Amino acid sequence: MSQKPQPYKVRNIHVVAKGSDVLVREYTLDPGEHIPWHHHTSTSDFYYALEGEVLVQTRNPPARHAIGVGQTASVTPPTAHHVSNPGTTACRFLLVQGVGQHDFIKED
Repeated sequence: MSQKPQPYKVRNIHVVAKGSDVLVREYTLDPGEHIPWHHHTSTSDFYYALEGEVLVQTRNPPARHAIGVGQTASVTPPTAHHVSNPGTTACRFLLVQGVGQHDFIKED
């Protein structure tokens, strides 16, 4: 079975663990890189900052969560969200998604 292509480009995505209802990945974003606005049907996103600063934004409710090393943010479905690196150096974060079937529904 072939895997769908990634709908955006960032420096690195490393799969740490993948199960039928949980997905854990380590992301590295260069300055200015982002994960575009999207939402998930049934899974929550849990962000854990490992290096640099990660900006997690939501639309409804509108919010901005700038998290640094050791800090966390979460987004529940079906909240539209956007993740970016607002800094001048790379950022790394762990993204834990679950529990449920993972999807990525891009928004404008």
